[in-house]
Amino acid sequence: MPKARFVSAASLLAYCRAGFERECAQEITALALEAGLSGFVKARPDSAFAIFQPDDPAAGLPFALGLDAADVVFPRQIVRCGPLLADLPVGDRVVPIAEAAAGQGQAFRELFLETPDTNDGKALASLIRPLEPHLRRALSKAGVAIDVADAAERLHVFFVGGTACHAGVSRVGASSSWPMGIARLRMPRGAPSRSTLKLGEALETFVGEAALAKRMRPGMTAVDLGASPGGWTWQLVRRGLMVTAVDNGPMDPALLDSGQVRHRREDGFGFRPPVPVDWMVCDMVESPSRVCALAAQWVARGWCRETVFNLKLPMKKRWEEVTRARGFVAEAFGGAAYRLRMKHLYHDREEITGWLAAER
Repeated sequence: MPKARFVSAASLLAYCRAGFERECAQEITALALEAGLSGFVKARPDSAFAIFQPDDPAAGLPFALGLDAADVVFPRQIVRCGPLLADLPVGDRVVPIAEAAAGQGQAFRELFLETPDTNDGKALASLIRPLEPHLRRALSKAGVAIDVADAAERLHVFFVGGTACHAGVSRVGASSSWPMGIARLRMPRGAPSRSTLKLGEALETFVGEAALAKRMRPGMTAVDLGASPGGWTWQLVRRGLMVTAVDNGPMDPALLDSGQVRHRREDGFGFRPPVPVDWMVCDMVESPSRVCALAAQWVARGWCRETVFNLKLPMKKRWEEVTRARGFVAEAFGGAAYRLRMKHLYHDREEITGWLAAER
């Protein structure tokens, strides 16, 4: 069998939610232009992924190494890959894949077999799952070690069809630790709404459970703007925070009975805390510019230390709305230092979630 050719992994494979390929492509292109790198993006509508191909592969590799999946909005995962491995022999697909992977490195922290997050991709996932033990053996024969605890990269094999895939790598610490970049969170028992999963994923993505142990300690204070019926408040209460839930709508009785929640029937845009709080969270159905300006005001004026907020995006010009939102934050801080991250989370729909904190 001829050995698979695998060129330097300078292309970028970005996973995203189906229907957001255009925004994913716009963001990667904008970042490349900022880095002085020209190239083009291939992104088929509703495919749930996009591929950026730099005009100069040698220049593309440093750019790829500099990207962190946590710092981009629409890509769930970013993988450095080579060209598509097409027309894989049905009887032995794993050997060409292993040979291609060997061109990327000799030791990897994990192996992810992945597919696009589409209905076709889900059907394909069930077909390729049995390949994993065979691929692991083929990788071993090719001199590639998997499950190496101190390895700096993960190996991704992204199938776009039964006989076609991309093989590539992502850096541990600069990529999602979830296969396909999807946070698989279970609906918690007792939470009053599924929106609780959005805040749960946001805290894990932006802060991480280890850091939350210090930054969300029992007895700390929080405000939840647009709290009804209490999905986001539930996440705060379970971590021991004392919460002021602001909403004209009703709150879940169990949360009120916890003794940790005070319900204020007020409009979230008009509420001001009598004393500064540790956290403010906000999930209100309003224009993204208004919500983002409000969140920035809370942090810039010292009303809270950190905030997580949700932005409902328009059907068109989503990427432009993200740029606009960033401008509101910069304006509110007026040159003062801050940290802002925004992400199209798995549990988001036509929206993105942001995290903002001042640099102290």
